[in-house]
Amino acid sequence: MRVLSTKKLLQNQRELLLNAEFSFLDYDALRVTYLDVEIPETTTNCIITSQNGARAFLAQMPIGAAKTSYYCVGKKTAGLISENGLNVAHIAQNGAELAHFIIKNHQNEAFSYFCGNNRRDELPSLLKEAHIQCNEIIVYETHEQIQAFNQSFDGVLFFSPLGVSAFAKANPIPTAFCIGETTAKEARKHTNKVVVSNATTIESTIAKAVKYLKTNSLK
Repeated sequence: MRVLSTKKLLQNQRELLLNAEFSFLDYDALRVTYLDVEIPETTTNCIITSQNGARAFLAQMPIGAAKTSYYCVGKKTAGLISENGLNVAHIAQNGAELAHFIIKNHQNEAFSYFCGNNRRDELPSLLKEAHIQCNEIIVYETHEQIQAFNQSFDGVLFFSPLGVSAFAKANPIPTAFCIGETTAKEARKHTNKVVVSNATTIESTIAKAVKYLKTNSLK
């Protein structure tokens, strides 16, 4: 079995594929640039929906950051925040789920949303419809790195909708293994073979791909 990862993998992640006797290629379908922005010194509630957003925020964290409550999407994002001694108030699986939680529990509060230039619309749109103040601060930019591959793969690992878009512009998609439903939604525009990970982590996406491809190769 041969798979392609649209994100460079760490050694422990590569070993999950190697131990399963898979061959693989990995590359970064997206290039991330962190921006130097002015972050307000006092913010009561912060929304961070990606690891890139967390890293960009932490790189220029304001003095009053420890007094803030953080609302995150994904355990990895929340982990980066909590590892730096900051208070994670809630973790959601995706932006829409987080928006509904805020609408239900924090109707009269204001939020600062630290995001990228290609952030999804669901969360800010839902908060706007509910008349919840949400100040967007773009702290990083993502740029597609379009690359054509002259070989075939049994599956491709995707970790963001933009990563799907970047790959699909130069390649057909075989079976798409997606980190979450938002990424899967984009993948379904390009293939009807879409498998969604059980959890929104790279490791879970790899495990799902290994199990699926091994099971289906026996049929």
